[in-house]
Amino acid sequence: MKNQPEKPKVKTRAKRSVRILWRSFIVFLVSLVLLVVAIDHGLIGYMPSMIELENPQSALSSDVYAADGTILGRYYVQDRSNCKFSEVSPNIINALIATEDARFYDHAGIDPIATVRIFFRLGRAGGGSTISQQLAKNLFPREKKSFLTLPFVKLKEWVLAVKLERNLTKNELITLYLNIVPFGDNVFGIRNASLTFYNKTPDKVTVDEAAVLVGMLKGNTMYNPRKNPERAKNRRNTVLDQMVKYNYLTEGQADSFKDHETPLNYHKIDYHDGIAPYFRQVLESQVKAVLKDMKKPDGTPYDLYKDGLKIYTTIDVRMQRYAEEAMQEHLTELQKQFMAQNGYRDGSIWTKGGKSIDNILTASIKASDRYQSFRDINMTEKQAMAMMAKPNKTKVFAWNKLHYKDTTISPIDSIKYMKTFLQSGFMAMDPFTGEVKAWVGGIDHTFFQFDHVNVNTKRQVGSTIKPLLYSFAVDNGFSPCGIVQTSPQSFPSMPKPYDAQPGESFGDVPMKYALAKSLNNAALYILKQVGIDAFVDFAHKCNITSRMDKFPSVGLGVSDISLYEMMGAYTMFPAGGTNTQPYFMVRIEDKNGMLVKNFAPTQKEVINPNTAFKMVKMMQGVVDFGTGGRMRHRYGLMNQIAGKTGTTNNQADAWFIGYTPQLLAGAWVGCDDRQFRFRSEALGQGAAAALPIWAFFMKRVYADKNLNITPNATFKAPDGFDDCGIGTDGGGTPEDKKGKKTGADDEVEEHGARTPANNNDDYE
Repeated sequence: MKNQPEKPKVKTRAKRSVRILWRSFIVFLVSLVLLVVAIDHGLIGYMPSMIELENPQSALSSDVYAADGTILGRYYVQDRSNCKFSEVSPNIINALIATEDARFYDHAGIDPIATVRIFFRLGRAGGGSTISQQLAKNLFPREKKSFLTLPFVKLKEWVLAVKLERNLTKNELITLYLNIVPFGDNVFGIRNASLTFYNKTPDKVTVDEAAVLVGMLKGNTMYNPRKNPERAKNRRNTVLDQMVKYNYLTEGQADSFKDHETPLNYHKIDYHDGIAPYFRQVLESQVKAVLKDMKKPDGTPYDLYKDGLKIYTTIDVRMQRYAEEAMQEHLTELQKQFMAQNGYRDGSIWTKGGKSIDNILTASIKASDRYQSFRDINMTEKQAMAMMAKPNKTKVFAWNKLHYKDTTISPIDSIKYMKTFLQSGFMAMDPFTGEVKAWVGGIDHTFFQFDHVNVNTKRQVGSTIKPLLYSFAVDNGFSPCGIVQTSPQSFPSMPKPYDAQPGESFGDVPMKYALAKSLNNAALYILKQVGIDAFVDFAHKCNITSRMDKFPSVGLGVSDISLYEMMGAYTMFPAGGTNTQPYFMVRIEDKNGMLVKNFAPTQKEVINPNTAFKMVKMMQGVVDFGTGGRMRHRYGLMNQIAGKTGTTNNQADAWFIGYTPQLLAGAWVGCDDRQFRFRSEALGQGAAAALPIWAFFMKRVYADKNLNITPNATFKAPDGFDDCGIGTDGGGTPEDKKGKKTGADDEVEEHGARTPANNNDDYE
């Protein structure tokens, strides 16, 4: 009885505890709400606006497109491109939802069931994040992660997730997520992941391929099918099981996919690899120059590597491939012949080549990255040279399927080895529109980045300059059938008559014959008649921008001019006198498809149509009976072709620029250093070293009927054309027609006598 009064005290204490708990809970809820409001309004930490969430500033790669829409390459910091929801296969969507967020369509950004797990796994990875939460995390990555900060970070992600769900549809959320997630190998977004790992767009991805791609999201490296194929396969099977669990697949369907491998078609577009790497290198600098002074609508400058631009070009993928194949087909064999020469075969060129060769080697060694790295760590020149002489394992270029071979060689010997490779440049274009169809700047971009088509890469053009000289003369009254002298010519600037063909006598010949046979003294005679200054001015009118010194030898091609410039100048012949500058950019669009800039060719008439067609007829003679005769009798191309060979001093440069009624193409061959050259004109002349690339290319083009480039096309004479008796033989003589060769395969060297065949003299 005495203890009964104490019962109310117990009840009072219990009630007080309950009230405290409720008050604490209410305080917690109010604090949580206030915290959420503060986070949502950016009062605690940074909270992005909805505009920022809908338009994430992810770095997007800029894509380069060929004429048919094929992706040639990308420029990027992160290899990422966006796609639309409609461009993603349902297989990918289903695999993603089944694996990452099975209740995606039922929650509003936070999955209550999964969230409970967070409190039991605090500080450990995985388990509770919805797709919306993962999206928030990817849009604004966590700067720090610790046991104490994780609750706040998670809360912020929840707020972002709910905010995203309120403002975006489920399809928009899925699309945004798939566009930003990483897949490893510096690939971001489902579009580039599909293209990289399976060489197909996301809408074409199969169920098992989708399972592999979605499986990679758990660990980009661990489940990368290229680096860890077995782990990727196991993860793929887990994703397939999830798809069965949530009724996206039947067990039988999943088992059928598990029973076989999911083959990769890895197609990472590397800067050096893929089609047209030299072109992409030139395009990169051109686009940057175009964008330099342009601003985006928001006033900020364009960034080629982050803004997701779309660059549309004129390149024809098929012609580009044929050009690369033609170069390889010819140079694989030509390199063998080149290295069979004395001095190259035994390496004595490096010991007997004289001071010029020594200087080339020394300069190349000191310019190499390896030598510079030694000097950067304070090695003396002597120490660095000693290190350069030590053999080590490396890869060097080789004309094989892989384009490289593994070897043990010193850096110095590696430089010697690489220096003796023949290089080449090739370009094909439509002479009427100016569209560049193919651009091959060298033999292999991985080992040789120097581009030999680029307007800034200049080499002596040799006799390919003569059609410009002849066309200027014809446009000023000369007749292709008129007589020109082939004797030495006197010029005020020279102490004695200039004889560019010593020991050779042709007498007076028709102008058309002189061009077909590439007679140097005849070119000097014509140059003397039209005037050196006037001819140089005309060449510049043809858009030759390189310097041309006003000496008599300018008419023989001693000037250094790029293949790009020469191609532009030659357009006037098949195009009826209209000079059309080559162009390769059609337009640039921003990431939303809005036009940034359009491009169009520059055209002007430089010679009249009659002159142009007379030049066509004369240049047909080069191929029919002149220095380009092997086009017919060796390569079997019997259709209408006009062109000009070119060979420079001591066979350092070989050229052929030719055209059909539909296509213009040009090839140059030589070593990067002019001291390395053919010792025999039989191998080093333009007809032998450069023309075959042109022939191999055109054979492939003609074989592809889908290109609509036909060997049956004919050159069309302008109305009222007066052929002055030039006829169809292009300057051929009766002896030529009977099959007698009068130098059809031999081009006279510009300076002095022909180099004797198989000359194996010392290099000095």
